[in-house]
Amino acid sequence: MAQAADAARAVILTVDDDPGVSRAVARDLRRRYGEAYRVVRAESGESALGALRELKLRGGLVAVILADYRMPQMNGIEFLEQALDVYPGARRVLLTAYADTNAAIDAINVVDLDHYLLKPWDPPEEKLYPVVDDLLETWRATDRRPVAVTKVVGHRWSARSWGVREFLARNEVPYRWYSSDEPEGRRLLCAAGQDGLRLPLVITPDGTALIEPNDQGLAARVGLATTPVAHFYDLAIIGGGPAGLGAAVYGASEGLRTVLVERSATGGQAGQSSRIENYLGFPDGVSGAQLTDRARRQAAKFGAEVLTAREVTGLEINGASRVVRFSDGSAVAAHSVILATGVSYRQLEAPGVADLTGCGVFYGSALTEAAACQGHDVYIVGGANSAGQAAMYLARGAKSVAILVRGPSLSASMSYYLVQQVKRTPTISVRTNTVVEAAHGTRQLEQLTLRDTATGDTELVDAQWMFVFIGAAPLTDWLEGTVLRDSRGFILTGPDLTADGRPPAEWELDRPPYHLETNVPGVFVAGDARAESAKRVASAVGEGAMAVMLVHRYLEQS
Repeated sequence: MAQAADAARAVILTVDDDPGVSRAVARDLRRRYGEAYRVVRAESGESALGALRELKLRGGLVAVILADYRMPQMNGIEFLEQALDVYPGARRVLLTAYADTNAAIDAINVVDLDHYLLKPWDPPEEKLYPVVDDLLETWRATDRRPVAVTKVVGHRWSARSWGVREFLARNEVPYRWYSSDEPEGRRLLCAAGQDGLRLPLVITPDGTALIEPNDQGLAARVGLATTPVAHFYDLAIIGGGPAGLGAAVYGASEGLRTVLVERSATGGQAGQSSRIENYLGFPDGVSGAQLTDRARRQAAKFGAEVLTAREVTGLEINGASRVVRFSDGSAVAAHSVILATGVSYRQLEAPGVADLTGCGVFYGSALTEAAACQGHDVYIVGGANSAGQAAMYLARGAKSVAILVRGPSLSASMSYYLVQQVKRTPTISVRTNTVVEAAHGTRQLEQLTLRDTATGDTELVDAQWMFVFIGAAPLTDWLEGTVLRDSRGFILTGPDLTADGRPPAEWELDRPPYHLETNVPGVFVAGDARAESAKRVASAVGEGAMAVMLVHRYLEQS
């Protein structure tokens, strides 16, 4: 098998089944080109193809391929024909004996051969180097060096392919998308030994091929932290939205050993916002991704540990220790816990919607899909700020954007400044008293049935894109039996726990619960998951900071 390529240099590959000839060709090539190129040699067509596929997965460059014509099992023309599928831009040379020149000439039409060389090539200064020099110059003129990023190969209308792209984008992992129907996508599938039946294929920068990876496996391979470095912390924060990130910054900056656990990607719903314009200190607005990135880097600067793609399934009280259980059975413990799990968009309960989620139907802004909406009609379901922000963002390139609102107007749920922006945008229309009755399509969204709630009339419209923002559901089911919640699942804290000024019956301490404290001492809540919270980014960040202040007070008294 040929040696692996140095990622910093392009490769010149030579293959000959005669070990002596193979070494001689490689020796002469290294003597002339060894400083600028990596010379890789192989002694069979199969091993050379294996080397090319490995290079392809690692994102390596191949400039020139020299192959001997007379090789057993796979001759040089057959090898170059397959090599062309993996590296179509590499220059191709066939090494032949005088008797094989007719075959070499025929190969010009079969594999688009650039040159053939007769054996022996001595002296190389006259017969080998001038040919390779010209080929390298031609290759450099057309070279498109790939960026060392994660590659994703998938089907355009695949829910899991979309999920992988969304996960990488929200965690700010650079990646490049290749459709399995495109030539480069097919080449990457070939290099990974896949037939395209199991997608997506994810290729990490080190060349590791992952087939249909789950989020945790993907996170571990692309450099995201998934495993805690310690077993016990001062503060464990569950959820990485604005409240959780705010708590992580303040907790770590004030000397608490802090770990933040996020099941998908930091930022929460706010992290998916295309533009937040009413957050203090950003008069020109800021995207959710930018705000999230700054907060995450700030938390890391102070020493907070951030774990991604870890699903929390339980909270146990063990004396003074609060134990957070993960879905894989592992756990981490802390003196105190801040629950900042936030909320998720409610599912649209209409026939066909569930089957088409990720295939034209998306929850949240799904910024990864914005480019594909160029020139198309887009439907947005919902009337709150997140829907308005998405409409303004998508309207930049979409042919039209229709906001479908169940109520009689936007003003009841959308900020005034955003309502005015929507009204001033000619490509955005607002359809009030309108709901989605059904979604239709086979492999992707094709049509929607809309119903006017005032008249009962229905309408069938063509649609490829629908983004849903229809209210919030707290992510708190895993706390059942441990932490008290209201009838909608939001967590009760502080004054909401007391009756006539008395703490709940299970409360064990002499003092009443602190303002953001649950019925479990040392367990606090911040952000949207708290009952009667403001559901704004600024208030969530403030509650994260306030919760840390109360954690200090709790620890001082414990």
